[in-house]
Amino acid sequence: MKEKWIIVTGAGSGIGKEIVKECVSKGYSVIACDIKDGALKQLAEDTKGHIETHVVDVKKGNDVKDLFYQIKDKSLYGLVNNAGVYLGENLLDYEENEIDFVMDINIKGYVYFSKYFGELLMKKEIEGAIINISSVSGMEGSSDAIYGMSKAAILGLTKSCAMNFSPYIRVNAVAPTMVNTDMMKNIPEWRKNEYIAHQLIPSFVTPQDVADTVLFLLSSQAKHYTGATFDLNSGCYLR
Repeated sequence: MKEKWIIVTGAGSGIGKEIVKECVSKGYSVIACDIKDGALKQLAEDTKGHIETHVVDVKKGNDVKDLFYQIKDKSLYGLVNNAGVYLGENLLDYEENEIDFVMDINIKGYVYFSKYFGELLMKKEIEGAIINISSVSGMEGSSDAIYGMSKAAILGLTKSCAMNFSPYIRVNAVAPTMVNTDMMKNIPEWRKNEYIAHQLIPSFVTPQDVADTVLFLLSSQAKHYTGATFDLNSGCYLR
């Protein structure tokens, strides 16, 4: 396979780490981005393949712009916007700085990466793909209102970018239900029980499940998919 580079944000743990490993296993080269240098170093040690690690604060547009300047000559093909935070708080308990923190990572980070990725590929008229990791919370709401709002915004961003970046870049979203990662610890027990009660397939979604879906959307098999959201929720919410 001709060398293709995939950018993955939030690559140091959980879903992002699994996506990196799966991309490498399928022959892609990966630019792994995270705020935690130690997590990236461990990822590089654990991953056998062509991987570059970059410490990037997705909240800062200039950091993201600098990254793309560094990698502009690579054969970029894919972007997986995955970095995110979940505080698990009721809206009444949110402080203003916490609202900004979640919005900056969960929305602005996706916007910055999409913008600079889109600029590079559109200028060169190169085909590529963006996959945004959203959440079932973006469609059904969340007990953490700010998180739910941020993930709903990503669904809108996905459709809008699909229009902005056509015909060269396909843009799709994956919306998992609860995924068995450290973030799951912040989800209230009543919310977990609600998910379990509604699941038609009685098992939690794993990071590997999300990675498999992402790899499909990166592949040529998904060449006619753009502006779409792929529910990954074990039939939890049927509409």
